[in-house]
Amino acid sequence: MPEQTADISAQRVAYRVEEELTIVGDAWGEADNPPVLLLHGGGQTRFAWGNTARTLAEQGWYAVSLDLRGHGESGWAPDGNYNIEKFSADLHIVLGHFDQRPVLVGASLGGITSMLTEGEAPQPVSAGVVLVDVTPRVEQKGVDRIRAFMTARPDGFENLEEVADTIAAYIPHRPRPKDVSGLAKNLRKGEDGRYRWHWDPNLMSPARFRRDPERLMAAARGLRRVPTLLVRGKLSDVISDETTQEFLDAVPHAKYIDVSDAGHMVAGDKNDIFSRAVIEFLTDIKTTAPAA
Repeated sequence: MPEQTADISAQRVAYRVEEELTIVGDAWGEADNPPVLLLHGGGQTRFAWGNTARTLAEQGWYAVSLDLRGHGESGWAPDGNYNIEKFSADLHIVLGHFDQRPVLVGASLGGITSMLTEGEAPQPVSAGVVLVDVTPRVEQKGVDRIRAFMTARPDGFENLEEVADTIAAYIPHRPRPKDVSGLAKNLRKGEDGRYRWHWDPNLMSPARFRRDPERLMAAARGLRRVPTLLVRGKLSDVISDETTQEFLDAVPHAKYIDVSDAGHMVAGDKNDIFSRAVIEFLTDIKTTAPAA
């Protein structure tokens, strides 16, 4: 697909999914271009994708990066319900706003949401699925480490330097930023002047972390109807060689990329390599799709 040369900037979008809950996102590119939906992982925001959305738009796609419910600028669940069914229901509503079926690109929680939404639907609802470091079965030690990080600072941080130090300790393979101002978009500043992560603390409920591997594996098999790509971070402790092979055995048509020097947050660790891999996959979908 030819690269677009016009200046591209993000446009804010919003989708009402419940009476008191709106999903917020950024849209890049022309709305009549083939759409791609980017769904971040638990505890992240739409900014976790780095420059991926802009890069996709430059290549002729309509890229929409969303804040999932309870994250970023999207609404918090009034009843504190963050079961996976709620995330999937939100995505179904968002999909209804598109004239073309989008490709779903989901990391971790966003990947599980994409897997269930497409894999359990009676008919395809997407043009393809990209799963970023997520498989139906995962390594519990990796999940436990994520949860420990997310629950470690309920009282927040005094300043952004403290935030940067905490992230650097959690992700030692990623260079600590010299300019920490960019971290502010992932936090909210309370009336007490302290910074806290930009998500609802109710996301930490045990129900939100409860998984049903058999259900997820059945949903994964349902991906046979659409092109599928699994992107794994070589340094990830969330998925392993075993869980990856189990997924590839269940979804034999899936393509697979292992990104060296990247952990669970592949897009943030190696954004250029990640974006290039996604673009190659999307281009293949575009060129092999049957004529209308």
